[in-house]
Amino acid sequence: MKNFDWIVIGAGITGSALSYELAKKGLKVLLLEKDPNYSNATRYSYGGVAYWSGTDDFSNKLCQESREIHHNLSQELGYNTEFRELDLMLTMPADKDPEMIAEDYQKFLIKPQLLTPKEAIEIEPLLNTDAISGCLKLPHGHIHPQKTNNGYQQAFLKLGGTINYEEVSQLLSQNTIITGVKTPQEEYFSENVVICAGGLSHSLLKSIGIAVNIYFTHSQLILTSTVDINLKTLVMPAILNRLDIEEKSGDLELESLWNHPSDEIISDVMEPGAIQFRDGHFCLGQISQIITNPQANFDRHLAEKTIREGVGKILPKLENLPGKLHNCLVAFCPGANFLVGKIDHFQGLHLFSGFTSTFVFAPPLAKRFASWVTEDAEKMPSLLS
Repeated sequence: MKNFDWIVIGAGITGSALSYELAKKGLKVLLLEKDPNYSNATRYSYGGVAYWSGTDDFSNKLCQESREIHHNLSQELGYNTEFRELDLMLTMPADKDPEMIAEDYQKFLIKPQLLTPKEAIEIEPLLNTDAISGCLKLPHGHIHPQKTNNGYQQAFLKLGGTINYEEVSQLLSQNTIITGVKTPQEEYFSENVVICAGGLSHSLLKSIGIAVNIYFTHSQLILTSTVDINLKTLVMPAILNRLDIEEKSGDLELESLWNHPSDEIISDVMEPGAIQFRDGHFCLGQISQIITNPQANFDRHLAEKTIREGVGKILPKLENLPGKLHNCLVAFCPGANFLVGKIDHFQGLHLFSGFTSTFVFAPPLAKRFASWVTEDAEKMPSLLS
């Protein structure tokens, strides 16, 4: 019988950071991951750390904690996360009023600087000024997502943690008390299980009759090879239509579709962004599709064409860079930045998922979660099932 103090399901950045923080507290932790190749939302992401994005006292505090963590994380983990500070350029469509868009950003912890197209191109020469009415400039952090994930895992292993590449097929319980998990290879036992399974969290919880407001999008983007072109900033659209479709996808009218998955495209958007990593490769665009079947197929040729054309309008020199389309599931929870805490009515079951800005909020919340567990469990949030 294999027993642990905690079992963490999912080894993306959420599960890896949380496993590390739990192990730092002296706990015996098992981290389970179904995909040894990590074809997940951590690997296929921009790596942005939007520490400007707090909107209230709590999220502002988390943003400040996050910035401090990332500044020191490479040293703490003994592994280079490639953290850096850079400008975020939020582009505004040529047919939109920049003043009105800028007004929507006044709620954030750090207020953006509104730039004319001419001012924007002085900062980011690759921008097409004919395609924009202006830009919002914000200070932003950036990491290499997979290297940061690797750093957390290597530090976790040094603390005595265990990582197994096995897919969790069942949560084990006696009535409403969690006792562990089952994989095709083994049964593992623990009084505490935390789900960090990203887009698969919904189906895993559903398997034991728990309905939590967490869903997923199918995300597609292009990763390029290393090139000589130099993008100085992180470029994203100021109007994030992805957030709108995510908000609508949790409506009660759509709940039956999530309970009976299909290949139907409920809604989709394409956001023309770009980031260049330190080694010179790019991440281009992002298509987000609401499709309730996690294994749904899609037209890869059309997706790549759509991304390239959209990015090409804003950043023409990037449109035809050699690259490959990738896809993954991205978890979200409508109306919330994340779902973190214990699940009521199931003793020992916890959730740490659904992050909108994962690289901002997951690291500080992982620290807080580990402190709740070992120092003051009564302060841990409860998530109603």
